[in-house]
Amino acid sequence: MKLTNQKRLAAEIMKAGRTRVWIDPERIEDVEVITRDEVRKLIHEGVIKARPEGGVSRARARARRMKLKRGLGSGYGSRKGKKTARNPRKKMWEKEIRAIRKHLRELVDRRIIQRSAYRRLYLLAKGNILKDIGQVDQYIEAHRLTRRR
Repeated sequence: MKLTNQKRLAAEIMKAGRTRVWIDPERIEDVEVITRDEVRKLIHEGVIKARPEGGVSRARARARRMKLKRGLGSGYGSRKGKKTARNPRKKMWEKEIRAIRKHLRELVDRRIIQRSAYRRLYLLAKGNILKDIGQVDQYIEAHRLTRRR
């Protein structure tokens, strides 16, 4: 038997979509009604109900986030934007210059270089002539800036 009209009425009354209308299969012969009032009565009795709204599952999103946390799925094919968009030049510079300056301070504290040499190396690093700690050590070695004993 067709219950399209009853489903339509029930959907309008319950303010739900037609696909969300559920009719009890055991009491299907009671649903052959015509008026809205009769449909309302069946809804009240529980013969006709609205199925719960279906949402979008977050399970896949959570699984993806866990994988990204572990460093998976971040290969070249998944990247959008330039290298410097993902890791800005300024941040890279800050990270490097801080490492160099920390290294220079350690060298002064351990009395490996003098204060004057420290100042010169500090300015060379600031001017991007010494680009990493290895170059700093190389420069110290080449220019014999280690403290005389």
